[in-house]
Amino acid sequence: MLGLPFADLLARAHAKHRAHHDANAVQISTLLSIKTGGCPEDCAYCPQAARYSTGVKAEKLMSLDAVLDKARAAKAAGATRFCMGAAWRSPKDKDVAKVAELVNAVRVVGLETCATVGMLSAPQAQRLGAAGLDYYNQNLDTAPEYYGQIIHTRDFQDRLDTLEHVREAGMKTCCGGIVGMGETREQRAGLLQTLANLPEHPQSVPINRLVQVEGTPLAGTALLDPFEFVRTIAVARILMPASMVRLSAGRAEMSDELQALCFFAGANSIFYGEKLLTTGNPDVAHDQALFARLGIEPMQVELESRTVHADIAAGAAA
Repeated sequence: MLGLPFADLLARAHAKHRAHHDANAVQISTLLSIKTGGCPEDCAYCPQAARYSTGVKAEKLMSLDAVLDKARAAKAAGATRFCMGAAWRSPKDKDVAKVAELVNAVRVVGLETCATVGMLSAPQAQRLGAAGLDYYNQNLDTAPEYYGQIIHTRDFQDRLDTLEHVREAGMKTCCGGIVGMGETREQRAGLLQTLANLPEHPQSVPINRLVQVEGTPLAGTALLDPFEFVRTIAVARILMPASMVRLSAGRAEMSDELQALCFFAGANSIFYGEKLLTTGNPDVAHDQALFARLGIEPMQVELESRTVHADIAAGAAA
């Protein structure tokens, strides 16, 4: 499907998009690194890996007040979902308790919540779900057959196991990958096929274009053809028609014209703000101006009512 004539592929993707979504609305999320750097993993793209010299310094988990300040600012800027990322391979139970407290507090602000803090055990996923976490992010990163070229410290199955724990805990999944890491078109197709063949389609599918950071093994990789990126968005939309397909990392290097093609091809979610976990992102004013030029409105999202166990917040604070 990735090899279809470009116009034919976009026509199919846009028709599928219109059948399931408002074609002129985009969901807005803000991503905050709540614990940066010092990660023991060896993901070849990641500046937060402790083994690479990228200038990213290890930091402790942010305080509740600091996170709430960022959440309130995100909501004031128009975001409807607040995503929190922590550079752990797999968090300790005490770390999960602290994240659960953050989740509970951010929901009180009136934002959907998403977290990505590494591999989760089943009890840890249950803890976050009980705290009211709406989405959990665990990307597959790339196709199973290319995965070993990118990561050696976490198996592909580990990612699938975390996703299973998340689903069993009643949370929605946010799961996608990164393109432009030197993979072939067939391997990009393999990533999309694997995502589409999960037990249920991820409710959010972030498609990241590699941001090359000096000091990481993938710095200097040949840049992905922009039209190939649009093709990837289009096939994601066709294969997972009801999912939110998000333009994630790499947007700072995308022209307005490229982003417009991606929206036409089926992307309907972005990260909003000046920074992702450690890399840049278009600022809010630029995004607002682009939306105005394209006639796009920020998507209005009603916060899902969730029963939050009172003992979760109390246990996290203890």
